[in-house]
Amino acid sequence: MLQKYKRVFSLLSQWVFFGAIIGLVVGSATTFLVEANDYLGDVREKSGWLIFLLPLGGIIIGYLYMNYGKVFLDNTLNDAAELNNLVIDAVHGKKKVLRRMGPIVYVATFITVFFGGSTGREGAAVQMGASVAEAVNNFFKALILDKKIFIMSGISAGFGSAFGTPITGAVFGMEMAALGKMKFAALVPCLVASYVGHYVTTAAWGHKHEEFIIQTVPELSLLTFLKVILLSIIFSLLSISYCQLRHGIQNTTEKIFKKNHMKRAFFGGIIIIVLTVIVGSQDYNGRSLQMLEQSFTEEVPPFAFLGKLIFTAVTLGTGFVGGEAIPIFFMGATLGNALHTFINLPISFLAALGLIAAFSAASNTPVAAFLLALEMFDGKGVEYFFVACVVSYIFSGHHGLWPSQKIYEPKSILFNIANGESIKNVEKKKKGI
Repeated sequence: MLQKYKRVFSLLSQWVFFGAIIGLVVGSATTFLVEANDYLGDVREKSGWLIFLLPLGGIIIGYLYMNYGKVFLDNTLNDAAELNNLVIDAVHGKKKVLRRMGPIVYVATFITVFFGGSTGREGAAVQMGASVAEAVNNFFKALILDKKIFIMSGISAGFGSAFGTPITGAVFGMEMAALGKMKFAALVPCLVASYVGHYVTTAAWGHKHEEFIIQTVPELSLLTFLKVILLSIIFSLLSISYCQLRHGIQNTTEKIFKKNHMKRAFFGGIIIIVLTVIVGSQDYNGRSLQMLEQSFTEEVPPFAFLGKLIFTAVTLGTGFVGGEAIPIFFMGATLGNALHTFINLPISFLAALGLIAAFSAASNTPVAAFLLALEMFDGKGVEYFFVACVVSYIFSGHHGLWPSQKIYEPKSILFNIANGESIKNVEKKKKGI
């Protein structure tokens, strides 16, 4: 018995040690990512002409991924251009995260933000976190430990430090790869990595994350719960619309340009320029943080969510790089803001509800989304956010941001889906491919 406890303590100590190292490196790298993104975004906003160089930036990004992002291992192509899908496949043991993936996604994200592509930051943080975890595993040759857990820890560190939400980050790392299943054996390293990454970003490097404040939460009532359920269904439809358009654009451009990343991104850059000229402003280029924050305090253009949806779907669907969480936050929050005209609920509450529900539906991570609401909004409206996360998750069906996600449990008995199917395969079967 004593030997058994020694083994448990030894394993626990190793997970704490490796989780802390991953968190330390990823937290520092994420701080640089976020600070650099903020700086480049500010420069772009002051120099509107940079948008016209976006197609050139697309060529550079395409060149990087086509020439440095592909590695064949065990007769399997590991392509960094698959972004978060490669990370998820690595968690499932099907592919391997490339250590060069971190630097490549860094450069590609900076180029996308600097020249006006519509994107976020957490995608780069997650991929960089996974590549750091792979490097740590290889450096220490920790073969006695589960490599999949290393990758999950990197995901947790990246997400927790990117948004200042360490508890959410810990669970997101365990929940991201599969619907209906979490690997609780990864809890300790994911929690340590996320917290260390968060504190390195905020305490050591002094980065201050954006704050979204709910001014008023409606009193608990049956009518309000019914409104929240209805709204959550609407937000889930928003997420489905974005995911379908984004993947549709990707599949179509890959077919047209025969998976030539440079041509795809060059074409996408031209489309973004045309859309920007049509709109007459650059409100939907870059991260659009100003309007996202504004949606919590005052009315924004009623179709802002649609503008961001189209700009982001084209940007990421044609091969540019970045995160999708912030654009999803924007779409949900601004749609909630627009619905304020029709539904008698506080505007900041509607924006917050849209932000969380849209993220839950798009990412298929309802537990992480609920925890995100708790951390982001200081526990306000906890009952409503719980309902919103569950309802939006169920009604979004088996769609999502990342086609490589596996479905270990269908969301409802109404769905006739075999356990272990990926979202990508389910979509193919629906289309009869």
